[in-house]
Amino acid sequence: MNDQTRYYKPFVSPFDPCPPIRIKSFNVGPQLFITFQPPNLPQFSPFDALKYGTLWPALFSPYGPKNDRPEEGE
Repeated sequence: MNDQTRYYKPFVSPFDPCPPIRIKSFNVGPQLFITFQPPNLPQFSPFDALKYGTLWPALFSPYGPKNDRPEEGE
C-alpha cells in the first residue's frame, strides 16, 4: 500500500438517490513530508527526470489504480 494515499468514510444519507461510495481516497503529495531541501539529495538522470516528471526520486509520486480502495470490512 502506498503511504501517500489516505482513506476516509464520508457521511452516507439514507435519502441519497444514488448508490454511495462508502470509502473515498485522496493522495497526499510527497513535498508535504520534506520540510526543506536536504543537501546531496539523490537525483535522476536527465532522461529519467523527464520520464518521471521530477529531478529528485524523493518527490516522485506515481498515480495508483483508481480501483485501489479497500472494501467496507477491511
